[in-house]
Amino acid sequence: MTLGMIWTIILRFAIQDISVEEMTAKEGLLLWCQRKTAPYKNVNVQNFHLSWRDGLAFCALIHRHRPDLLDYSKLSKDNPLENLNLAFDIAEKYLDIPRMLDPEDLLTNEKPDERQIMTYVSCYYHAFQGAMQAEMAANRICKVLKVNQDNERLMEEYERLASDLLEWIRRTLPWLESRQSGNSLVAVQKKLEEYREYRRKHKPPRVEQKAKLETNFNTLQTKLRLSNRPAYMPTEGRMITDIQRAWNGLLGCEKTFEEWLLAELMRLERLEHLAKKFKHKADIHEAWTSGKEEMLSSQDYKNCKIFELKAMKKKHEAFESDLAAHQDRVEQIAAIAQELNALDYWDSAAVNGRCQKICDQWDRLGTLTQQRRHGMDEAEKVLERVDSLHLEFAKRAAPFNNWLDGTREDLVDMFIVHTLDEIQGLIDAHAQFKATLGEADKEFTSIISLIHECESFAKQYNVPGATINPYTNLTGKDVQSKWNEVKTLVPQRDQTLQDELKKQENNEALRRQFAEKSNQVGPWIERQMDAVAAIGMGMQGSLEEQLSRLREYEEAVYQFKPHLEELERINQQIQESFVFENRYTQYTMETLRVDGSNLLHPSTGPSMRLRTRS
Repeated sequence: MTLGMIWTIILRFAIQDISVEEMTAKEGLLLWCQRKTAPYKNVNVQNFHLSWRDGLAFCALIHRHRPDLLDYSKLSKDNPLENLNLAFDIAEKYLDIPRMLDPEDLLTNEKPDERQIMTYVSCYYHAFQGAMQAEMAANRICKVLKVNQDNERLMEEYERLASDLLEWIRRTLPWLESRQSGNSLVAVQKKLEEYREYRRKHKPPRVEQKAKLETNFNTLQTKLRLSNRPAYMPTEGRMITDIQRAWNGLLGCEKTFEEWLLAELMRLERLEHLAKKFKHKADIHEAWTSGKEEMLSSQDYKNCKIFELKAMKKKHEAFESDLAAHQDRVEQIAAIAQELNALDYWDSAAVNGRCQKICDQWDRLGTLTQQRRHGMDEAEKVLERVDSLHLEFAKRAAPFNNWLDGTREDLVDMFIVHTLDEIQGLIDAHAQFKATLGEADKEFTSIISLIHECESFAKQYNVPGATINPYTNLTGKDVQSKWNEVKTLVPQRDQTLQDELKKQENNEALRRQFAEKSNQVGPWIERQMDAVAAIGMGMQGSLEEQLSRLREYEEAVYQFKPHLEELERINQQIQESFVFENRYTQYTMETLRVDGSNLLHPSTGPSMRLRTRS
């Protein structure tokens, strides 16, 4: 009962007046201990028995209020006895708290007495309570000072943050308002990357700064209002509205800047795409046109034959079709260049120069194509004319040449005639031939005129190889030479025929002369032969008479001998003139010679027989 009374007295005077947040004394004391020891390591006050056995909770309470009395960092949970003795000794010596507890009892009892520990801890509470009240008063003063200092600091920080933020906005706006891209995709991409970096790195701190500034401003105004102090008025131009207005302007600039960046990026990407497309098409076109001007400027068609020219015209027609097909590419190149100019491409000068070069070259190609077509048409007309002249020459020269060959053969042909009629027939035929020479000369003139016309064309239009006729091997020189030969042979043939005529006339005269003479000599010889034969037969008169008559005949034969000699002379001329026939007489010199010989040599004739008989 005594202990109960003691505990009641202790509870009434030592513990009952402990008040923490309107809790019971025990709970309030426990909460006070928990709050004071919360920061300390290895201390966890949950009750008034086991939580105090290691002595660290007592040391923590002392160190919390009097850190100068012990070094808590050197204490260990593994030395509870030392911890308890240290705490009890310091409390007794410096805090005037008697040793109410025995450290060994606390360690040996499984569960120390809660009331003893609570009573001892309450001494700590009361020991530190006066200090706490002084501390609270000081804290209040410090708190007021701190509030004023915090307010001043918030004002200064607001001014600083506001000035810094406004200055940053002022420096940033010109960059955001700038629309200089340099017309370069790389520059815009770099600017876009800078803008992204601005949004990612530079702006977030400023957003936090603005939020902090607004928070500080609101906090400051709240504190001033709670302290019954007048509201804070920032420096002119640094009001929240000013900052918000500047911030809204920044946001507006960001929006327009981003829109401009994206539009400029799209524009420049479009320009870059168009520039690559322009270059690609221009490269293809220039590769296609390479050498075309030289080809079209060439006048190779002037040095070819008609069939080669026709093949070249077909090839040129194919090129004209190809050229027409490329017209669309040139128009596309010009359209791309125009669009690049409209979009303000940075290298428009080079694009325009190349486009103009392509267009000028295209105009030249068109002009050269027409000129080459016209030149080939004209050359074809010339070659066709030359070809027609060649063909006409071949058609007319071939039969004329055959006629010349035949005529030459006829004019130099040997002829053998034996009569005037035969030679006269040849002369008449030759006269008829000469009558055709006028037409032949006209034909010759026409044929030669074809050659002259062809040569004139060749000279006028500089046609190579025009003198070579593909349709015949005959040349004008050949025809001219043969014609000249014919004209030379005609008078020669005339002379030959006239000579032959004279010869035949002479032969005819010889025939007539021989015939006339032979027709006299022959009958005379025959008569003499008959008379001599009659005498030889002894048919009339005596022998002496017959001999006398024979002598008379013999004398007559000797006297007639000059006629025979003249006939021999004529026959000799006939023989020399190769006259083998004579239609004017039946006598030949051989028969007359034999008969005459018989008369002149009686040894074999009738007179010889008469002499023999006598």
